[in-house]
Amino acid sequence: MTPLFTDQDRNLLLELLRLPSVNPLEAGPDDPPSQLPGVLERYAEAAAGAGFRTLSLAAPPAACLARPGVPATVRAAARDPRFLAGQPSLLLRLGPERPRADTVMFNVHLDTVAGHVPPAFDGVTFTGRGAVDAKGPAVALLAGLRAAAAHPAVGRDVTVLIQAVAGEEGGALGTYGTRPLLEAGHHGRLNVFCEPTGLRALPRATASMTARITVTGEDAVDDHPDAGHNATVLLGFLAQHLAARLDGAVPGARVCLAGLHTGRTHNRVHGTGTLLVNLSYRTTEAGRRLGDAVARHVTGGLARFAELFSGTREFARTARDAADITRLDWDKRGLPALDNRDPWAEALLARAGARPAADDPGFTCDAIWAAGLDDAFTAVLGPGDLAANRAHAPGEFVALADLEEFAGVVRHLVTLFAEDRRPTSPVRNPG
Repeated sequence: MTPLFTDQDRNLLLELLRLPSVNPLEAGPDDPPSQLPGVLERYAEAAAGAGFRTLSLAAPPAACLARPGVPATVRAAARDPRFLAGQPSLLLRLGPERPRADTVMFNVHLDTVAGHVPPAFDGVTFTGRGAVDAKGPAVALLAGLRAAAAHPAVGRDVTVLIQAVAGEEGGALGTYGTRPLLEAGHHGRLNVFCEPTGLRALPRATASMTARITVTGEDAVDDHPDAGHNATVLLGFLAQHLAARLDGAVPGARVCLAGLHTGRTHNRVHGTGTLLVNLSYRTTEAGRRLGDAVARHVTGGLARFAELFSGTREFARTARDAADITRLDWDKRGLPALDNRDPWAEALLARAGARPAADDPGFTCDAIWAAGLDDAFTAVLGPGDLAANRAHAPGEFVALADLEEFAGVVRHLVTLFAEDRRPTSPVRNPG
């Protein structure tokens, strides 16, 4: 059988991997400036060869940042007008505009995490930042759609949309990429978010929230540590307290005790600092319960700290003032989670070659914004695995064979959709 992922696709992927597109919220001092607009232009050019027309390639409207749920880090970064200007998204279409029942949509993000490195291909495996998350899936998607377009009904009877977006990485969670496109109605009866799932069709995506615990006390010299507030001891205690109390507090939730920072010097008491806690959840209701649990356990932790350290010499002042100098804020909170069902669409995905989701809880990605869409089903599906393929880590890679297999699933899925459209509505995602 003739491969779907051709030498043309191999060259395109290597070209996209060479172009850095690190999300500005991720970028470190060693990362080259993002060339995301150029990446999207090149992707649109390649898609045109498969019959896709560019509907828009534009920066998101500033008004989208005023919506609830936009992370504080995104709002802060967007104070610089260059931020949104450098983070456009691309909308492509094969065929004319049609009703949702006759439309299938694919979403893929082309921004990456930090750590851009020159790409390589050894004939079997691609390596480079974005290889599996998600420039490799993006090119394999085009390969599959190019093959599907040979079916006479694809483009004639059904329409295919591609959202190639910015703002998935860096904790932006699609708030200025995917979300505005979905809210503008650019989706279909079937929506596929291309992320590394091992070709399992996941009908769910977790959402996440980030708590920021800040201590704003007074510093002290190391000769008189009792004179100041020791943010290191206080936040370290809260980190352990929250780790113990939040573990398993809400079924299905995951708790990541993340950045703790007070200072770098050894000869002073640091009176200020921050602790970040990232939490993912499977349902919107679980997210609400998780947020309440964090607030409750921060309060309980402060009371316990005061009790334990009030009689000490060096930390009595910190214990006495702990509640007054500690504040809980949310960098992001209240985001929806996706969990939908549709027997017809799930059967279609299985016939196309997608593997069953089993009990996989999924992970957080832009698919959360498809929660609650009427008359639509959404799945997360793609080649490779986030952990096994070292996404977000040094040595990120994807196998050519996995890209070829994904391209085949895409081709079968679109042709089956064209041949077996159903007007019946799926069960609506309750959020």
